[in-house]
Amino acid sequence: MAQFVQFTLQRAAMAIVTLLLVSLIVFTLMELVPGTCAERYLAFKNTQGSQITIADIEAEKRRLGLDRPFLVRWGSWVGNVFIHGEFGDSCILRLNINQLLADKFWISLGICLVALFLAYLIAIPVGIISASSKSPTVNNSLRFISYLGLALPNFLLALMIMLFSTMVFGDSLTGLFSKEFRDAAWSWPKFVDFLEHAWLPIFILGWSATAFALQTVRALMLDEIGKLYVTAAAARGITGRRLLWRYPARHALGPVINSLGFDLNRIFNELPVVALILTLTEAGALLIEALARSNDQQLAGAIIFLLTASIVFLNFVTDILLALMDPRVRRGLMG
Repeated sequence: MAQFVQFTLQRAAMAIVTLLLVSLIVFTLMELVPGTCAERYLAFKNTQGSQITIADIEAEKRRLGLDRPFLVRWGSWVGNVFIHGEFGDSCILRLNINQLLADKFWISLGICLVALFLAYLIAIPVGIISASSKSPTVNNSLRFISYLGLALPNFLLALMIMLFSTMVFGDSLTGLFSKEFRDAAWSWPKFVDFLEHAWLPIFILGWSATAFALQTVRALMLDEIGKLYVTAAAARGITGRRLLWRYPARHALGPVINSLGFDLNRIFNELPVVALILTLTEAGALLIEALARSNDQQLAGAIIFLLTASIVFLNFVTDILLALMDPRVRRGLMG
């Protein structure tokens, strides 16, 4: 037990160190963008008709603390993030980033997590069936479906569904809320309306994730089924589902669980493109806006850091689950 507690504390310390390194990388990238936040904001104001002078830029730099050394500014930023959970103000919009992302990031993360959960909910049993089935029809059908999921890009699937829905139902299925709920406070009717719209991005993001997880589970199961310990268990009279779940599936699912953080990252990477096509108003769309249009590195950095923190936390949880589930890992911990 003491070794397991030590393992948990070590993983927690590694997670914190990882987040600190990520915060340094994100802050450095924010600083490397040509022009300071003060210069970009005042240049934006200049395009709106304001007359900006050099003195105005210098005053804005002092107000934002940009005249301080790099490490001091990073320490202040990371301290506010870790201690107070504050990301400061958006460089261009001049709005509090926490308020901007209050609902949008959690909506994005929820969509990605639900897509990931449904992908594995389908892929794990179907992958096990595909690996253990002797039927060529079943194997070829499941293989074709998984290959189709990998070959068909998410953005193309989104365009196909939108075109079909527009032609047949006269509705493009875009957005996450109806007009009457878009700016309304959260309530049960708004949540129901959200669910009526959120199924489409969840389905689209889960499409390729399911295919990828299905291929992974199938390959790992085929590798485990052919090992001697499974043959020995079958010789002792253990057959059917009991054999599959007690031996090969239990060992094959370890790498699958360990890759949850990677899969969440891959799904979120696909979200901005899907958000543009479906005109979603969440963190994926904000990230594209901040990086490609407004050059708002403070907002982009906050979104990237929050995503990384979610992935690091998920990896920490999966490490603990893997240690609890896999006897080989437990034996390595307990000695």
